[in-house]
Amino acid sequence: MLAKKEHVSETPATQFLRKNKVEFSEHPYSYEEHGGTAVSARELGVDEHAVVKTLVMQDEAAKPLIVLMHGDRKVSTKNLARQISCKSVEPCKPEIAQKHSGYLIGGTSPFGTRKVMPVYVERGILALPKIYINGGRRGYLVGIAPSVLEDCLNAKIVECAIDE
Repeated sequence: MLAKKEHVSETPATQFLRKNKVEFSEHPYSYEEHGGTAVSARELGVDEHAVVKTLVMQDEAAKPLIVLMHGDRKVSTKNLARQISCKSVEPCKPEIAQKHSGYLIGGTSPFGTRKVMPVYVERGILALPKIYINGGRRGYLVGIAPSVLEDCLNAKIVECAIDE
């Protein structure tokens, strides 16, 4: 018997993906406050390394940017700043990140953001066969080919991962 596919309503991220003719799979799961990628990886039964965090950060001039990082790694803001020719980079405060992206923290997708921001992707993400990234709401990931990040978001490659 075929399992009935859970219907997930449209988000700005899925609208963006459809408009750009990107193939993606939908993966709803039970969201846990402060559970992060460990929870989504466990719920989906995938390696946390293939779950990609969308982090809204800002440079020294408070200009926003997006960093895409493996779920099981952290961003070295020092290394990132050096690679993107900034003095410093720091995470945005949640309410500022939400204003830039249009998404709630825990549901931030790099696709269909309110404000167009430069996107930086950790090199190792592009080497994976498939990634799971937020689809624009808490408890909802989409599975895509990593090449979509460069093709649709013009993501620039960086190497700034550090172990959690």
